[in-house]
Amino acid sequence: MRIGYIRVSTVDQNSARQLDGISIDKTFEDHCSGSTTNRPGLDQLMDFCREGDRVIVHDISRLARNIEDLLKVIRLFHAKNVEVEFMKENLVFCNDKESPINRLLLALLGAVYEFERSILLERQREGIIKAKAKGHYRGKPKTIDRNEVWQKLDDGFSIRKTASLLNISPTSVAKIKMERVN
Repeated sequence: MRIGYIRVSTVDQNSARQLDGISIDKTFEDHCSGSTTNRPGLDQLMDFCREGDRVIVHDISRLARNIEDLLKVIRLFHAKNVEVEFMKENLVFCNDKESPINRLLLALLGAVYEFERSILLERQREGIIKAKAKGHYRGKPKTIDRNEVWQKLDDGFSIRKTASLLNISPTSVAKIKMERVN
């Protein structure tokens, strides 16, 4: 069976370009960062695939953002005798006939993608620092109604219950509570 795996970093991103025009029997998709190990689509794919299946991924960076996770995921597929094919790199990794060159290419390309990501994040941090210095960057606007939080707390609700009622994190409620105290 040919099984596709698609990952985009955010819900807003369009995944249509990945595996477009490629014959796939079933597809699993994630809308989350590749740096997280909490990827429900990948977990479902791991549970679904069987010996002899081929998992098809647009490129290595869609499967993992660092070399350690990439090698771990490939090993898990190999343990199930499942092939992994990366379309962009034109590489197939199979447990039974994998060559030393393929292992080297996987490690090298995985390292390149990891390096590329770290450089991108470094540039992003530098840009934010410069924008803040010019007063152009203020971060994400506050979207929580503090008065509503304080009202719930005044009504006797706990931090956890307030968070649950307002659909925000308990940490946010605790921070807002501390703002009022100070």
